[in-house]
Amino acid sequence: MSFVDPSDKVKSLPVYPFVKLEQVKEKALEEGRDLVDLGIGDPDLPTPEFILEEMKKAVIDPANHRYPTSTGLAAFREAASKFLERRHGVKVPASQVISLIGSKEGIAHFPLAFLNPGDLSLVPSPAYPVYKVGTIFAGGEPYLVPLKEERGFVPDLDAVPGSVWKKAKMLFLNYPNNPTGAICGLELFEQAVFYALKHKLWVVSDAAYAEVCFDGYRAPSVFQVKGAMDCAIEFYSLSKTFNMTGWRLGFAAGAKEAVEMLAKVKSNIDSGVFQAIQRAGIAGLEKGDQAIAEMCAVYQKRRDLLCRGLDKLGLKYQKPKATFYFWVKAPDKMSSEQFSGKLLDEAGIISSPGSSYGPEGEGYVRFAVVAPEERIKLAVERLGSLEL
Repeated sequence: MSFVDPSDKVKSLPVYPFVKLEQVKEKALEEGRDLVDLGIGDPDLPTPEFILEEMKKAVIDPANHRYPTSTGLAAFREAASKFLERRHGVKVPASQVISLIGSKEGIAHFPLAFLNPGDLSLVPSPAYPVYKVGTIFAGGEPYLVPLKEERGFVPDLDAVPGSVWKKAKMLFLNYPNNPTGAICGLELFEQAVFYALKHKLWVVSDAAYAEVCFDGYRAPSVFQVKGAMDCAIEFYSLSKTFNMTGWRLGFAAGAKEAVEMLAKVKSNIDSGVFQAIQRAGIAGLEKGDQAIAEMCAVYQKRRDLLCRGLDKLGLKYQKPKATFYFWVKAPDKMSSEQFSGKLLDEAGIISSPGSSYGPEGEGYVRFAVVAPEERIKLAVERLGSLEL
């Protein structure tokens, strides 16, 4: 019995899937097992040296030791604006950019700005858990939109009932996609903007993996669609772009009202991003194109290695053109948890059960190729010894 009962909202939350993975990993390591960790999407590559050098200079500057502004350094917001124009050909004024303590934080807080009890947010399934959790914390209700394999894991927005659109205040999209590794064309964003303008709701585009692309593919931005600047906000992460997961730095850009209301929420909850980290982030945004290309080349090579192992086993998956994720169909009659457990017990491979990402994730597991090449090769070798 609790000393004080947790809130109903907290009691309704599942255990965050990555907490489960860490518990599984810790137990196996205590048993002395050699594990290949392809579970959590945490890049193993180091932050680029030129970013580290900028951080070293910034962290000893007393000007960066005081409270930052809620919206972020003007120089950081300007660098983010120019980054979007250079990388995606879209123009978002620096005044419509806000710094974030990682994109996760911004995505979780955004529903607080616009959802009232009874309001809906359209949340894909499977999906990054924060879309649903942020909705629940804001008092809203998640309406799950399935991502089906036969549609390439892209939502069928036309199948959403009119009654749902009328109660919805936001639509979450995430392409390139976690956990499926799927990509989308600009037509999905065009459709989303159409519904958003028609029903007056926000398109919330999570672009955390927009720079992790292969085979010449370039991820689109929602702001390439006419009208998106009136109804959309896009969240970017420096975690995946520059291997800065522990630094906690990202930004949101988009419609003036969306950014202003997010800033209002954040100013009452946090005190902004440490300015030295923003200074380091500016270096990445301004000078990081070559680092991005080198990172993508590493992940592409790892991707191709894992493909060979999965192909030998005859497992079904879509070869990812973006992200560092593989969304792999479990063998017949095996649940996500069962297959993930078999991979751990018989091959020493940590994967993430698809069921952790929503009901439509059942029957899949997710691999993240965030381990050195020799460990990916070991995983492929171990996969080859499995009996399915």
